[in-house]
Amino acid sequence: MSLKSIRLFWNIFWHRDGEQIILLLMKNKINTIYQQTERFAEITKKAIISGNITRAKRCLDKAEQLFTTGTQETKSVIANIYVYSVSTFMEYRNCSIANLFPQNLRKEYIKQITAVGV
Repeated sequence: MSLKSIRLFWNIFWHRDGEQIILLLMKNKINTIYQQTERFAEITKKAIISGNITRAKRCLDKAEQLFTTGTQETKSVIANIYVYSVSTFMEYRNCSIANLFPQNLRKEYIKQITAVGV
């Protein structure tokens, strides 16, 4: 795991409610990019459950930013942990993925569901 990946991931959260997320990640001693991504997916899912679609959309937009500007490692983690976790949850809850997922995350989701039977 590169230091650049960790810095990019942490820096992305310094936005409105970002301080709360950083404090939560630090409090729970979540320090690997994989643990951070799992926790970030959980935060997104909780926003959806509570009906806070604005916050969920902000989380998805931040994940999109990480996916499009991050290192190859960051992109891989967002695709394999975040997109998979959130999309599986949304399908289970019958949420419309097309309306919430930003363009690049939606493309990654489509790649994942079309590769399942291969």
